[in-house]
Amino acid sequence: MTGKAATQELEALDVGGTGAGTEWPWAPGGPDGSAVPQRVYVTGIFLALASILMFFTALTSAYLVRQGISTDWVPIELPAILWANTAVLLGSSATIERARRLLAQGRPEGFRRWWGLTTALGLLFLAGQFVAWTELRAAGVYVATNPSSSFFYVLTGAHGLHLLGGVAALLYLARRDESREHRAGLQTAAAAASVYWHFLGVIWVCVFLLLNLRG
Repeated sequence: MTGKAATQELEALDVGGTGAGTEWPWAPGGPDGSAVPQRVYVTGIFLALASILMFFTALTSAYLVRQGISTDWVPIELPAILWANTAVLLGSSATIERARRLLAQGRPEGFRRWWGLTTALGLLFLAGQFVAWTELRAAGVYVATNPSSSFFYVLTGAHGLHLLGGVAALLYLARRDESREHRAGLQTAAAAASVYWHFLGVIWVCVFLLLNLRG
């Protein structure tokens, strides 16, 4: 998911959809007590997550098959900063959940603070990934060095692009109207962004374990 696609989906969520849909438990009713429509959310975020899951599943399968049949597979030494990057991303899942709960409690100032912290952690993770790639290049390990390094760059790069889209969505929601009449739509969009963010955290943990156990 690119940054543009992520923000377009969340913009649609913010203004709300029409018609009935499966109600998401994180999205309370509007100011008049009516339920927030979830049709756009259901058809958007879950389809997006399904496509991302299929993409990384295919990459993982290719990784394992190539590693198993390869005669030129040379495991690379993973940069130590990847451990710190993992801790940062897992920490951002906690901060985005805190932000979402504060918004649901009608505390916009706290929401804005923790949402901003989540965005900063996401950018810090991306910066850390760039440092990891820089360290590998300095050590003479490039995309075409061997199959192991190729998959490392592809897996981490693909995840980084999806996370960049998530950061764009966080930045978009940070400037949305938090007034009472718009808060229900913002809560729905924040819930969507939270699910996407948690999902990318799980994807990264799986990628990181794969690179460590099968590198």
